[in-house]
Amino acid sequence: MKISVVAAAREDDSPVEEPLRVATVADRLGYDEVWAGEGPTWDSFVLAAAVGHVTERVSVTAGPVPVSVRDPLTIARGAASAAAVIGRPVGVALGTSSKRVVEGVHGRPRTRPAAELARSAEAVRALLHGEPGEPIMPGSSFRRRQRPPGGPLTVAAFGDRAIAAAAEHADRMLLDVVSPEQVAALRAKLAAAERVGRTPPRLAAWLPAAVDPEPESVRQILGSVVGYLTVPGYSDMFTTAGFGESVEQARSGADREALLAKLPREAATTVGLVGDLAAVEARIAAYAAAGLDEIALVPATDGDPAGERTLTALAPGAREGTPSATRRNTT
Repeated sequence: MKISVVAAAREDDSPVEEPLRVATVADRLGYDEVWAGEGPTWDSFVLAAAVGHVTERVSVTAGPVPVSVRDPLTIARGAASAAAVIGRPVGVALGTSSKRVVEGVHGRPRTRPAAELARSAEAVRALLHGEPGEPIMPGSSFRRRQRPPGGPLTVAAFGDRAIAAAAEHADRMLLDVVSPEQVAALRAKLAAAERVGRTPPRLAAWLPAAVDPEPESVRQILGSVVGYLTVPGYSDMFTTAGFGESVEQARSGADREALLAKLPREAATTVGLVGDLAAVEARIAAYAAAGLDEIALVPATDGDPAGERTLTALAPGAREGTPSATRRNTT
């Protein structure tokens, strides 16, 4: 199983420059890919270029970029520009984001998001492979000047229509904060790729991670969980796992602090890699058995600056001979 690192994921209260520190640690420890997520604070393509500036070898994936906010050319141009600046491959991840971000932050309508995701994925895929000298867009008098960015196209998906878009257009499908049981169910849906004559895309998941966590680390991870308590599909999972009271509290409109005060620590282990190294290794094995091809670590940084303890424990080659290390070396 491949393991990559997410330098910037969802918005939280960590220092603005923390993603660059996470990326530096990941590069030093031998991880081969860093994700530069997009949110209200960071533009993903600027962050991708900044990651390239402070690292020596990692490839970078920018996004997921909300497709309701950027047009396909802007996305492909951003990736090609970042790749030209850093001299390394840059991939693109696409997603629908949330109404809270698209409409509440960007002031753009989020209508028919799955259809928009499919349309954007098709167009971006074509644009990512254009060569210098070709028209920048069909019928345009402008010519491409940048080389292709060289990285994969990833589509973040959860619902059936988004999964179908990933199956048809993506090199990799991305899940976020999922249990092994959800991985198995969503993996099965990627059979849609076979109906369009494609090899199914690789399946990756952003998973919160904390090895030997401090209390602050667990609280940070729980903070990333509370936003999913009322999301269809996730709410059922958390209820089945024994957190129905927290789901009902969220549905009643409780604020984030109230939810954090009541949400048990065990919720972090339902959708993440949290605990001592043996527990985390067992959890990695469970995700691998469920059909996950790649874990993208979202390291907790509260109580573990830059996620150094977690990233060191899970670094490539750190545990040669352990079951999951053997899987990573042969996958």
